[in-house]
Amino acid sequence: MSQNLTIVEHPLVQHKLTLMRDKTCSTSDFRRLLREISQFLAYEITRELPMTTRSIDTPLCPMDAPVLAGKKLALVSILRAGNGLLDGILELVPGARVGFVGLYRDEETLKPVEYYNKLPKGLEDRLTIVVDPMLATGNSSAAAIDMVKAAGATNIRFLCLLAAPEGVARMSEAHPDVPVVTAALDERLNEKGYILPGLGDAGDRMFGTK
Repeated sequence: MSQNLTIVEHPLVQHKLTLMRDKTCSTSDFRRLLREISQFLAYEITRELPMTTRSIDTPLCPMDAPVLAGKKLALVSILRAGNGLLDGILELVPGARVGFVGLYRDEETLKPVEYYNKLPKGLEDRLTIVVDPMLATGNSSAAAIDMVKAAGATNIRFLCLLAAPEGVARMSEAHPDVPVVTAALDERLNEKGYILPGLGDAGDRMFGTK
């Protein structure tokens, strides 16, 4: 498996993921759990952000205290399901710049079709985190990163809730320079390109649609 893959095996992440996988999980609970898990995943994917110091005064004395360095990071959500991860990450890094990529999967070819692209400026100077709950075939994710790279981004990471081996392999082939952080690597894809055992369609379960 790809050396660029990180699986977050924290007990709370795995417990919450099991609750989400259960088909009896309600829409509201699914949405809440996704937001909570996204913050654990964001903790991992931002672990190596550059730091500097600035002088502050505590109630007792002055000190040089650590703060984030450089430009604010950019978050890019692959619509629509990516927004469930985006919301949670923004609670941790509210100053992040936000972009959106609209892709849907052709059900016959399983290839991505672009319908929306709105990205922040100055991506060449920012860490850019692309988010989508499911890394299934990897085609949409690879296409989204193509779009982000075309906009100038060079320091890119991909965050997802679940990954299939096929999607990890596709990403590793298309974008070997992009680390992937996920909560679980599942068994395989079915004939329709859904992750097994998976949790169904993340977008439908998040928004209560079919």
